[in-house]
Amino acid sequence: MKRITFITGYYGSGKTEISLNLAIQKQVNYLVDLDIINPYFRSREAEGFLKEKGIEIISSDLPNGAYADLPYLSKKIFQPFRQMTKTAIYDVGGNDLGAKVMRQFDQEDRNDVDLFVVANVYRDETRDGASILRMIREIEGASGFKVTGIINNSNLLRETTYDDILVGEAKIASVAQSAGIPIVFTSVYEEIYNPTILVSGEPLILKLYFRKNWY
Repeated sequence: MKRITFITGYYGSGKTEISLNLAIQKQVNYLVDLDIINPYFRSREAEGFLKEKGIEIISSDLPNGAYADLPYLSKKIFQPFRQMTKTAIYDVGGNDLGAKVMRQFDQEDRNDVDLFVVANVYRDETRDGASILRMIREIEGASGFKVTGIINNSNLLRETTYDDILVGEAKIASVAQSAGIPIVFTSVYEEIYNPTILVSGEPLILKLYFRKNWY
């Protein structure tokens, strides 16, 4: 991961849960909520919890705005780009519609910026290599940024097994190879994590902060 990392993907891909887990595990300074598309499971709802971890949430700056469903963002979203010693994860709204928000950063230095997409092959929108590649191209076109990594978040909620994860890995690996984009993380629910089973990229041991139970 570079100093600034954008996380995006289709609605329901798990990108907000992954953004929160990465922010905590990598001990970043800021978690920036850029999601003005989906009113559910937004990272700014975890502001109090993250503050205890020493992570500052940047979002709307509206009074009691954690649950506000308004297309508004604070000017503070540019702060991580100007503070060169700080690290940040940006939680971006779903698919190409949410990725358009990234156009605000067209003039910023991109040398230390990653854009990761989250893919779950058990969701219809990213069920195979062709649909995953289409998502990547749509997000790149809307955001103006190049995707630099893929996060395999293939899961069947509470029924997920390692076999399910590895089936997803095989499908995503074909895209990674053809597009020249590596799998940077594979998420594994903490209750089934087994360090002896190898996965592509770095294993991301996923705690469920927003959705305590997968049903």
